[in-house]
Amino acid sequence: MTIATNAFMELVRQPIFLLLTAGSSLFIVFLAAVPYFGMGEDTKLVKDSALALMLMVGLFVAVLSASASVAHEIRTGTALAVLAKPVGRAKFLLAKYCGLAAALVLLAYVNTLATLLASRMAFDAYGEADLVGTGIYCGAVALAYVLAGFTNYFLRRSFVSDAVLLLTVLTTLAFCALAFLIELKRPGATEPGMYKVDWRLLPACVLVLLALLLFAGLALACSTRYDTVPTLVICTSLFLLGLMSDYLFGKRAEAGSWWATVFHTVLPNWQLFWLADAIEGTRSHAIEGVWGYVGKATGYVVGYLGASLAVALMLFEDRELS
Repeated sequence: MTIATNAFMELVRQPIFLLLTAGSSLFIVFLAAVPYFGMGEDTKLVKDSALALMLMVGLFVAVLSASASVAHEIRTGTALAVLAKPVGRAKFLLAKYCGLAAALVLLAYVNTLATLLASRMAFDAYGEADLVGTGIYCGAVALAYVLAGFTNYFLRRSFVSDAVLLLTVLTTLAFCALAFLIELKRPGATEPGMYKVDWRLLPACVLVLLALLLFAGLALACSTRYDTVPTLVICTSLFLLGLMSDYLFGKRAEAGSWWATVFHTVLPNWQLFWLADAIEGTRSHAIEGVWGYVGKATGYVVGYLGASLAVALMLFEDRELS
């Protein structure tokens, strides 16, 4: 538990983690303030772009965090100092993954709030940008930085970790205020009404988080042997091959090709975690079926993640740390 907590705190104290968390959430909200002239598909463009940005930033953070948790500690000798105590390698690796997973959950949580707000603020060619909502959210992010600077200057606390904590709290308050309290009038509407959050995006965001947790396991396995750049190259290759898995190996596997079946099984199919197109035509009362699919995807992630961590442990067991 101590190793996992320390790993989590180490990651959230990284300036790159704060910059990517704040920058990605601000950019997601900014996407909803831009006119697209998308022939009636403006809101869909905003939702798809927000989910895609949430996924790509999370994948990048997963690789950097895995390298910082394992590869960097092996290179600097910190891992050897920890393992010199009565701590097994399996326990060390599992604790590092738990800390990494907690950091990714925090990142995904902030970006999920931003994505849901973007679905609320998105407008078509006949609407106007929600400048009030954009201002409130951006003000919450700015206030988090100001308060973190205050605690750093007067209380000598860590600026980055305080900024991450305050960012999480203040963006949550901003989301609750905008989603449940503040009523705005739609341009052209006859009666004031609340901008509606598209809650159908919530299971899509959960699936993106599951993809990030799975990707973190692969990145951790690579980090037991390689440094940041090789890990990034290998994980990028696995991501691209997984995206094309159905096209490259799916049909051949159905035709009975054994090697295609092996590759189609071994490679993670990232298309399983993309739900944006499927939920666009789903009615609110039919969302229970979507959550059932999320449950099946969770089972897939648990099985694949267990295999990934087993491979990571095999690679780490005979790794020379001195």
